[in-house]
Amino acid sequence: MRYDSEHKAQTRERVLKEAAAVIRSEGVDRLGVAQVMARAGLTHGGFYAHFASKDDLVTQAIEYMFEDRYAAFFANLADADPRVSLTRFVDRYLSMRHRNAPKGGCPLPVLAGQVPQLPEAARARFRLALSRLNGGVASLLERMGVSDVELIAAAVISEMVGAVAIARVEPDDVKAEQLLGAVRASVATRLGLAASS
Repeated sequence: MRYDSEHKAQTRERVLKEAAAVIRSEGVDRLGVAQVMARAGLTHGGFYAHFASKDDLVTQAIEYMFEDRYAAFFANLADADPRVSLTRFVDRYLSMRHRNAPKGGCPLPVLAGQVPQLPEAARARFRLALSRLNGGVASLLERMGVSDVELIAAAVISEMVGAVAIARVEPDDVKAEQLLGAVRASVATRLGLAASS
């Protein structure tokens, strides 16, 4: 049976969504083609209609994870008040809600430690997505009149990713919230944003 291109695109997205869920919860090394296809409600045989290999699936899933998380951020980047957008980004990123949602949050804290073991195409896709995020934050900083925006954007994102990663392994919610709050205040001060509680 032949399917139209819309059906094929929807099926592919379903597979990517399931692959992303496995990567977020179990890691890239635990990702199995049969497992992902079953989770998507498909047979293993249909895999190669959508992906050239498991490495291709991993690469595409990484792109999907970043696109899924940051599509709205990039869509509103040029039109938004940079100070408001950056404050919102920092506050949401360094929140308990984000800390408690590794299956739907930013892929950076989940993937950063796994990147060196990924196939080159997946590493390149990760670097491209990180560069795009850094560029988005840098563009907001530039519109705020900050100098050396690329370095500051990379440093702030690194600090925030580290804070979320550490907060996720902290079993005490109060300590995790204190850590996120301290980093939120530090980033806000460094960027000249109004600190939120």
